[in-house]
Amino acid sequence: MHVHSAAIVGASGYAGLELTRLLARHPRVRITALYSDRWSGEKASARLPLDGPAGELAYLSLAEAEGAGAEIVFLATPAEVSAALAPKLLAKGARVVDLSGAFRLADARAYPPWYGFEHPAPALLAEARYGLPELAREALHGATLVTNPGCYATAIALALAPLLRSGLVRADGVAVTGMSGVSGAGRKAAEDYSFVEVSEDVRAYRLGKHQHVPEIEQTVARYAGACGPISFTPVLVPIRRGILATATLRLDGKASAADLAAALQAAYASEPFVRALPADRVMVKDVVHTNRCHVGVAVDARAGAAVAVSAIDNLVKGAAGQAVQAMNAAMGWPETAGLDLLGG
Repeated sequence: MHVHSAAIVGASGYAGLELTRLLARHPRVRITALYSDRWSGEKASARLPLDGPAGELAYLSLAEAEGAGAEIVFLATPAEVSAALAPKLLAKGARVVDLSGAFRLADARAYPPWYGFEHPAPALLAEARYGLPELAREALHGATLVTNPGCYATAIALALAPLLRSGLVRADGVAVTGMSGVSGAGRKAAEDYSFVEVSEDVRAYRLGKHQHVPEIEQTVARYAGACGPISFTPVLVPIRRGILATATLRLDGKASAADLAAALQAAYASEPFVRALPADRVMVKDVVHTNRCHVGVAVDARAGAAVAVSAIDNLVKGAAGQAVQAMNAAMGWPETAGLDLLGG
């Protein structure tokens, strides 16, 4: 059995650390290079409890990443960095799995308002395959450029798509609140994310301008058939990791809670990482440190609304685990490879 070489660029961030842990024990992958300016020159075993060859690797600087000779390269880098680096790696014959938003949106014109830069490789946007296997599995097989979904987009799209596809709820007037742990902001030193500022506080942020909004709308429309503008309220909560998202949708007719729950069950009955539960049983603590997504739905009959709830670990199903699952799908391997031993 051929073991494929893999490199991780941005290996010292939260997602990069999770990727290193996961790939170090993947049965079909061997890590051959780790890139991080922060830890350049240090051995991986000094930063992570790694044994064997992976632990002996020394972190390389990001400037050296263009020369990565691995068969599969994971980019856990800011969107502007990924957008510039991915075309060079693809030209060398590498498969690229990008964890940033650099290739998530189909329209290059959306990048300046939502991401703040002109896209340097707009032709690649049509080639990128969306790395959410539960919705996009067929297109992933054989992909050379996988664009990993955002953490909020993962949690919200998995909850919304089956319900909108069922026709039991309307595609307009959708309002979503997403509550995220502090690690969702990335590994950086900033006053707003210090313990004293975050502890015992809950705050909304980036109202009306969060970069995952167009991705959520695009994804749900693509895989459910329709999606109107979504009103999204991201909220920072004082936990380290995890996302709980709630979405309020208008009922189309008099669908019951049982009808809506059946739509979720039918969509995910055979999925290894998504579980449909009663809405009040969907909790962050049950999914942290796993690649699982738990979804549920309830009906507010008085208001004529459905409330969908989903929970994920933003660093695993929302980032590194999702990237490994998407890589597995692209390579034709079991999607659970390297992820089946993760327990909450």
